Amino acid sequence: MSKKILFMGTPDYATRIFQELINSSYEIVGLFTQPDKPVGRKQVLTAPHIKQFCIDKNLEFPIFQAERLRGNNEAVLQIKELKPDFIIVAAYGQILPKEILDIAPCINLHASLLPKYRGASPIQESLLNDDYFTGVTSMFMEEGLDSGDILGLQYLKITPTMEVDVAFDKLSDIAAKLTITTLDNFENIQPKKQDETEVSFCKKIKKDDGLVDFSSAKALFLKYKAYSYWPGVFLASGLKLKNIEFIENESSNIEGSILQIEKDFVLIGCTKGSLKIKTLQAPSKKALNSSDYIRGQRLEKDDILK
Repeated sequence: MSKKILFMGTPDYATRIFQELINSSYEIVGLFTQPDKPVGRKQVLTAPHIKQFCIDKNLEFPIFQAERLRGNNEAVLQIKELKPDFIIVAAYGQILPKEILDIAPCINLHASLLPKYRGASPIQESLLNDDYFTGVTSMFMEEGLDSGDILGLQYLKITPTMEVDVAFDKLSDIAAKLTITTLDNFENIQPKKQDETEVSFCKKIKKDDGLVDFSSAKALFLKYKAYSYWPGVFLASGLKLKNIEFIENESSNIEGSILQIEKDFVLIGCTKGSLKIKTLQAPSKKALNSSDYIRGQRLEKDDILK
């Protein structure tokens, strides 16, 4: 008889894991995800990625969208009635209270090599810190934040130009496979406690985190790799910088100076180092080829990009 799985997740990272479970020998008995939210300027009420996936695929099992789980007796009762053998959690967006943790083994798929980067933005944090490796950890959930015993780890090498969207895709695939491996071998796994001396945390990303300057080419490029999907990187003027290529971090330049203007890019000097920028976008304007933008602003070599 197949084991029953209750899944909890919200964004596309969770959806990829969810797909793997649907195609496995395990039985999905229900889905918990975040409530629909208004999106964009017109504030269109939009379903979470995983819920929309279920709608598009005509999947028929109960979907719950509780505003909060803590103190929610109805949600606890709903989960108990589903009688899950496991609760699998991936980027759900809420901490599970003890009443739910006690119902069945709760396994979280966290996109970092725990205990490094507990918290909301581990993928971005690994890129910001120029790590050589990141990965996914399957772990028991407890009342603390990403502090439970480790059940399995899978590594991913970060290439020098890997941006956040590529990292998300690769880690989603890794997490999907690791979920099945963890469940298939659950009875034989010896959980490993996290080393509390190695713990680090990462925060929820805000729009302001995308603010950059031209003091360090390497620091700007790392922010671009981490935030290119959202919120992007931009100067204090609001000018967005897109399609960036790191050149070097040794030269000394006037901050923001235009070193070279070519057909497909401009070379910008930083106090330390230089960058190629292929696309620029002024506030409330369309994105432009950077050399077209520069000429449109009547800027020339040695002028300052602001």
